[in-house]
Amino acid sequence: MAIDSAALRSHFPSLDSGIAFFDGPGGTQTPRPVAEAIAATMLQPLSIRGTSTVSERNAERAVAEFRAAYADLLNVPATGIVHGRSATQLTYDFSRHLAKTWQAGDEIVLSRLEHDSNVRPWVQAAERAGVSVHWIELDGAELDLGSYRRVLSPRTRLVAVTAASNVLGTIPPVREIADLAHAAGALLYVDGVHYAAHQLVDVPALGADFFVCSPYKFFGPHCGVLAAAPALLEGLEPDKLLPSTNVVPERFEFGTLPYEMLAGATAAVDFLAAIAPGDGTDRRDRLTRSFEAVHEHELSLLAQLETGLRALGDRVTVHSRAADRTPTTLISLDGRDAGEAQRHLATRDVLAPAGSFYALEPFTALKLPEPALRVGLAPYNTPEEIDRFLTGLAEFLG
Repeated sequence: MAIDSAALRSHFPSLDSGIAFFDGPGGTQTPRPVAEAIAATMLQPLSIRGTSTVSERNAERAVAEFRAAYADLLNVPATGIVHGRSATQLTYDFSRHLAKTWQAGDEIVLSRLEHDSNVRPWVQAAERAGVSVHWIELDGAELDLGSYRRVLSPRTRLVAVTAASNVLGTIPPVREIADLAHAAGALLYVDGVHYAAHQLVDVPALGADFFVCSPYKFFGPHCGVLAAAPALLEGLEPDKLLPSTNVVPERFEFGTLPYEMLAGATAAVDFLAAIAPGDGTDRRDRLTRSFEAVHEHELSLLAQLETGLRALGDRVTVHSRAADRTPTTLISLDGRDAGEAQRHLATRDVLAPAGSFYALEPFTALKLPEPALRVGLAPYNTPEEIDRFLTGLAEFLG
């Protein structure tokens, strides 16, 4: 089922600005139903959770609906869904939780494909625990899987890897990495922040022990979500306030939850499920059909973008070359500053950001020019917007 672009775009008031937004990897625009869900939650009777008054029950419902929505989105039990302020915050939290079990002589494995939020928390936790860090290098724009076989050992406690690079778009074979990690007795922590915006997540199928994502990358409010098997969470003991609950997953959520953010994040999942639901019988089925339509739409836009970039010849270098990747393209401009290109495009109401986007490892490993221009597509983008970007870039390059 194809996406009805006009109908989809009608839900985004910010698109009336005329700006062509190609900054999806940094965060998408917000549809009206998400903002309305946040406002409705804040304006209704609301208090600390309980069952005695409507205000308490409203808070309880916001939490329950949030967990149910992300259970459907990520295919895990609702009791395996943990809310956090951001994916970075959740990763820092869980690096501390997990490092409690590490000892000197243990090892962890990281990759050069990562956003720094899936690097620095683990490196810093390893330094405190006296644990060694092994690195998986890049083979072009992709991970060298042979490195996993060489470095994994019975001493490995954790493997952390992205499900999709936020700058190159590369989608590594997470299931294969998971199987290698588990064969060595290690846990797999997956940064799915960029991946979850473009692929329907199935945490068990990926083999991820922990999977983290950010709703604001797929139309939701600014927060983070971590998914894990409830039994695995039961085995972790976070530092927490003595009177706070020890029930999973709530013992990993510190302080009063932001009920309005939970409601907005729930509305984002429902919005995704309604993009092209077909005759889906439940929310997971509707999500499956909608993501299939999103994928088809984004692949068409990506093909148009790549054709246009090739037409610009050697004035443009495309660094996103993985066989399997998201519709995110990193480019540099021969002899020209990408920051200046961003500013020129902005005068044409085209937002395509320049920078390194917290992707320190791939920029260093591949010696990528900084800043580089990132063109990140989202479901609300159109062929006409691709043409506007390509025309503006050609003007800049002269």
